[in-house]
Amino acid sequence: MEVQYQEEYLRNSRGIQIFTCRWIPRLSSPKALVFLCHGYGMECSGFMRGCGHRLATSGYAVFGIDYEGHGRSSGARCYIKKFDNIVADCYAFFTSIAVEEEYRDKCRFLYGESMGGAVALLLHKKNPRFWNGAVLVAPMCKISEKVKPHPLVVNLLTRVEEIIPKWKIVPTKDVINSAFKDPIKREEIRSNKLIYQDKPRLKTALEMLRASMSLEDSLHEVTLPFFVLHGEADIVTDPEVSRALYEKAGSRDKTIILYPGMWHGLTSGEPDENIQIVFSDIINWLDKHTEGDMAGFQLQSTRSNGNGVDERFNGQKTTFSNRKEGRKSGSYLCGLKGRLQSAM
Repeated sequence: MEVQYQEEYLRNSRGIQIFTCRWIPRLSSPKALVFLCHGYGMECSGFMRGCGHRLATSGYAVFGIDYEGHGRSSGARCYIKKFDNIVADCYAFFTSIAVEEEYRDKCRFLYGESMGGAVALLLHKKNPRFWNGAVLVAPMCKISEKVKPHPLVVNLLTRVEEIIPKWKIVPTKDVINSAFKDPIKREEIRSNKLIYQDKPRLKTALEMLRASMSLEDSLHEVTLPFFVLHGEADIVTDPEVSRALYEKAGSRDKTIILYPGMWHGLTSGEPDENIQIVFSDIINWLDKHTEGDMAGFQLQSTRSNGNGVDERFNGQKTTFSNRKEGRKSGSYLCGLKGRLQSAM
C-alpha cells in the first residue's frame, strides 16, 4: 500500500514550536487512527519512522509528535519541566486530528513505547471515553519494587530541583547498548542526532518518577482495551511492570504478550524476524479491534500448551513463557529498571 508522509510545525499553548508528522494511506480511507507517543529522549520522524510506515501500509493513519525539548521540537533538550505539559500537548494535537471531518467516524488508538506508555495511559486518564484502545510497548507505568527509591532520597532531590532543574546530574549507564539487541540497528540509532544521549536532567528525572508513581497508584483506573508487549530479557524497563498493569487494570479487554529473549527495543532494535513477529501481533490486535468498531468482538476460547502459546479466555488474551534470561540489570533513569537509590 502506498503511503504519504507529511510534516508540520505547530505552536503549543506555551508558545513553543512543536514538530508533528503523519503517515497516511494514499489511495484508501484509513481503517482507524493511531497516535504515537515516543519514549524518553526519542523522536518520531526518524526513530519511529519504521513503526509509522508499517502501520500505514497496513491501512492505518498514523500521527506522531515530538515532545517539547525532544527531536525536532523547540525547547531545552530533553528537559521536562512538567510531565503534564507533554500530556497536554499530545492531547491538543491528537484530538485536533480526531475531530477533522474525514476522521470523525474512525476508531482512535494510542500507541506508546517506554515513557510513551506512561503518556498514553495519562491521555486515557484525561479523557477515558475518547480512546478506543492502546498498544503499550515496554511501558513505563510503575516503579519496580526492586529499585523503588527511598522517600528520603526523593525528598532531598525535591529540595534542590527548582535551584538546579536543568543540571545533568543523574548518572545512568548507556541505555542504547542495553535496549537494542541488533548491533547494526544499535549503531544506526546512536548515529541519530535527534535522539538525546546525554545524562538526564534533575527535574526531568523527578517528573518521570512522579508520573510513574502516580500511574502505579491508579492502574485500577485503566479501563480501555489495551495490548501490552514486553521483552522478557528487557533490562531497561522491568517486565514485571507490564505484568502489574495487566493484573491491576480495570479493563475487561486486555492482552499481554511477553517475548522470550527479546530486549527493550521490540520494534526497532531486534533482528528483522523478531520485529516482524511483534508488528504482526500489533497489527492483528488493531485489526480485530477496528472491525465493526469493535462491536461484539470476542476472542475464541483456546488453551495454552505451556510453551508460550496464546491463552484466550473471557474475551482476554495473555501469553506467558517460562524461559529465563541471564542479562544483568544496569542503572537507568527513574521509572526504569536499575538501582535508583544509587542513580539518584
